[in-house]
Amino acid sequence: MQTDSDERPARHWRGFRLSPFQVRAVEALEAGKNVLVGAPTGSGKTLVAEYAMERAIAAGKRCVYTSPVKALSNQKYRDFKHAGLDVGLLTGDVTIQPRAQVLIMTTEILRNEIFESPEQLADVEFAVFDEVHYLDDSERGSVWEESLIFAPPRMRLVCLSATVPNIFELGRWLEQIREHPIEVIETHARPVPLHHRIWTGTQAGELRDAPALAAQARVGAGAGHGKRRKRSGRRERGGEQGGAHRPDPARATERLLDLLEREGALPALVFAFSRKDCERLARRNAQRALLDPAEREAMDRLQQELLTTFQLPPSTLEGEILGMGRRGIGYHHAGLLPIDKELVERMFTSGLLKLLFTTETFALGINMPARTVVFHSLAKFDGVSVDWLRSREYQQMAGRAGRQGIDTEGLVYSVLDPESLARAPLERIACGAPEPVMSRFLLSYSSLLHLTPRLGRERLYTAWEKSFNQFQSRSGSPKSQERNRRRQRAFVDAHLSVLDALHYFETPSELTARGRIAAGLNGYELQVTELLFRGALEALSPTALAVVFVALIHQERRRNAPYVPGSMFGGERKHVMHCLAPAAQLEAEQEIPSPMKLPDWGLTEAVIAWCEGASMEQLAQTTAASLGDVVRAFRMAIQLMRQTRHAIDPSWDLRERLSEAAGLLNRDEVDARRQLEMG
Repeated sequence: MQTDSDERPARHWRGFRLSPFQVRAVEALEAGKNVLVGAPTGSGKTLVAEYAMERAIAAGKRCVYTSPVKALSNQKYRDFKHAGLDVGLLTGDVTIQPRAQVLIMTTEILRNEIFESPEQLADVEFAVFDEVHYLDDSERGSVWEESLIFAPPRMRLVCLSATVPNIFELGRWLEQIREHPIEVIETHARPVPLHHRIWTGTQAGELRDAPALAAQARVGAGAGHGKRRKRSGRRERGGEQGGAHRPDPARATERLLDLLEREGALPALVFAFSRKDCERLARRNAQRALLDPAEREAMDRLQQELLTTFQLPPSTLEGEILGMGRRGIGYHHAGLLPIDKELVERMFTSGLLKLLFTTETFALGINMPARTVVFHSLAKFDGVSVDWLRSREYQQMAGRAGRQGIDTEGLVYSVLDPESLARAPLERIACGAPEPVMSRFLLSYSSLLHLTPRLGRERLYTAWEKSFNQFQSRSGSPKSQERNRRRQRAFVDAHLSVLDALHYFETPSELTARGRIAAGLNGYELQVTELLFRGALEALSPTALAVVFVALIHQERRRNAPYVPGSMFGGERKHVMHCLAPAAQLEAEQEIPSPMKLPDWGLTEAVIAWCEGASMEQLAQTTAASLGDVVRAFRMAIQLMRQTRHAIDPSWDLRERLSEAAGLLNRDEVDARRQLEMG
């Protein structure tokens, strides 16, 4: 195991002079080892993966490339296809060339392949796990661990990560559970150094000057805003003039953007942690004209090309996305339609967007750097409360600053009002060691149904013995280790009790027909299997099936669920809930910590309208949900229907109706393959 202080002779590949950490990585691959690389964003980790691909292809083998998000999988597919590789894609939404030499997939797909058809992976030499620190994710991290533990023994691993402090601990675990030795390579060197600064709303300063800046900002705020009151005695609210008030962060960000524009520090990525803030900031800055005449002409040409490529009507030019783009401005978040995100990404990668307001998802793996990164805030809502960013989150986003070969440094600005300046743990956020990767290992119903027939009930607990969770628990006291072991065993026992009570096992280690079908599903295995065997899906029309499967996926973001009239399959919806009640009751009795999700019927009207041929514009009138969320739910429902169709007996006439239901949903903007192939 080596750090970036080790020296290696210069080496070149594909015309590139490799950096020291890249040299060490390719030498380890040549020596037959697994590789775990920890390096900052933008430092060239992907080259290691590309070298592994080339070695696999030269040996007549294949390579799997996994990523945490479908957008990153799609981007890698395009990149590698453009490079002339024989490349395929498996994301659930899309299946393209599943026997290609380089196969890109989400980690969930790889995990399913490992359990369900490992023979399909027999000729895979390498599996690349991009952003491997994602095994720390509370919802999906267990899937990453299962893939790393149960991948075929001869398959070698190329694990890529942003810098994490416990990378050598992760490496020791991987060496323990895998057949090949591992080389852990860590580097902190960035090709483009970062300069971290603070913006108070009126002035910029260095991170080390935060206390003085906070004092100045408080004095300035007090001097500029007397506590003038209205006749009612209440303090005035609002504008720059008038009574005391909380500083307007949007106005502070606008002033910073004025400064960046004057100083030629664009393009800039502005990270805001809500969709509304992204759009609000973009619209407040939409009056800027950031493109010179030559750039405006280039943008006009690009937009015409995009209309042609994606077969969009000319009226798209009058929409907000392209209209802002012609001024050098854009916004990007998960609530946008996939085609709108695609348009923004294409404009940004062209270098013609100078300001992009975005949520943190834009920082995950997608190679789209800028001259400057701006944090509209250093606090965000984590689903429970508002808290300061973790160091790893900040560094992942800040790492987008500085374009290699263009900028001598990347600028990172944090917008902070006086109160935040005084309270924010700036040193920890910006300069502290990133938080260690922690195991989230918990076996799902689907995993238990796959592993129990292979291992038997008693040996089932050895799956946890191989986990990173167990490895990390060794550093604790004997008492804490025993407590963790009991917790894990209780988790498995509770899930097995639910499966036993629902008749998923014929014997303690032999599956019933119910169990075999549930094993073929992942994520909603209990819900779908119960609906299948309790007859809830038997008489449903294709449209009603679409309504049910979308409801299994959809999660309403608003506090108050919309009213759905009984005329919209009310009886069928009631029957579905009745059929799921026994399983939900069993989970409650066993105190399952993350019980199965029950259907959310909030998109029912939208599903019916779409199945009847509505346009996306008409669909927007049926729901308050963002169209991006609607399309995502539709695509995931299609994926789940396809899984269900594959899992059930070919003689069931339900298979045909599932195909019809998926076909009703999978058109126009929802059709992920169509968009990918056009672009």
